[in-house]
This record gives sequence, C-alpha cells and structure tokens, in this order.
Amino acid sequence: MDAAQFGFNPEYSDAAPEREELDALPGAAVLEFGATWCGYCLAARGDIQQALQTHSTLPHIKIYDGKGKRLGRTYKVKLWPTLIFLKDGEEVTRLVRPTSSSDIAEALESIL
Repeated sequence: MDAAQFGFNPEYSDAAPEREELDALPGAAVLEFGATWCGYCLAARGDIQQALQTHSTLPHIKIYDGKGKRLGRTYKVKLWPTLIFLKDGEEVTRLVRPTSSSDIAEALESIL
C-alpha cells in the first residue's frame, strides 16, 4: 500500500484497506472510523479538518465502520468518530469523539 494514495477524503470509504496494509504503512497516518449519518462524526468534522489542514500530505484514511466491518473491530473501535494516530503502522494514540481541534493537533504532534 502506498500511503500517498490517501489524502483528505470528505466521506467515509466503505472500501477499507486490510489491517496488514495499515500495519506496514511507513511514517505518520491518521485513521478515522465513523459513519456519514453519525451525529458525533458530523459535529467533529470541522475540528478534524481544522487540525489537519496544515498537514495536507499526511495520510488521513476515513473508514466507514459499522456492523460486520472487520477493520474497526481489529482496532477495538466502539464509538464514532475514533481517530487513531499511527507511526510506522503502530498506534501511538487515539481520540474518541474529539471535541476540539487543539486536542487533535496535540495528538498529531505525537506522530509527526
């Protein structure tokens, strides 16, 4: 998997990468699990975009999660949105239902 293929995607993708591909990602990346109809996801969208706007080359992989979606279960995602901050395929930190762009920016600093 080439991390460059992932940029900002305004919608959650139903076509999730395999966990093994994410584990092999070099460098920093942000996974975002959620659903388009989720009120918490919609409320957090602006803060997420604001925090990521200065990191336009950082892979931001938005993944549709829900019943029968295996990838979210492998990361033990239970609430949306969940942001998982990866460094060389390893989880460094996560935010569940973030409420401010500053919290997201602080988590970003842990992988950059």
